[in-house]
Amino acid sequence: MSTLLPADFADLEPWAETWSLATEPERYDRRMASSMAEMQAFYDAITPRAEAALTYLDRYTLDDLPDDGRRLMWLLHSMIMVSFPVEVWSQPRVPDSGAAALHCVLEPRS
Repeated sequence: MSTLLPADFADLEPWAETWSLATEPERYDRRMASSMAEMQAFYDAITPRAEAALTYLDRYTLDDLPDDGRRLMWLLHSMIMVSFPVEVWSQPRVPDSGAAALHCVLEPRS
């Protein structure tokens, strides 16, 4: 069985296929397509492991990051993407934003 994440993070493997997404638009689309229960479950699983994941990733530069480490980094980016909906808004969309949308056309290097 192939894994997407480093062995130290095998407990997060069930979330990797869905939430380890390379770009901000993919993560945003996943957030908008997810229920609050799905986001809450993901958030509850990854938040306690975030510090350990950051410690693991700090061992590498971006240029030397192995593929499984890059997917772990993307998983953390998804945690950030769902943090406001889970912690503050209790909904995937920004409250009182109507039909407004913000689309990233250029992303930082990852």
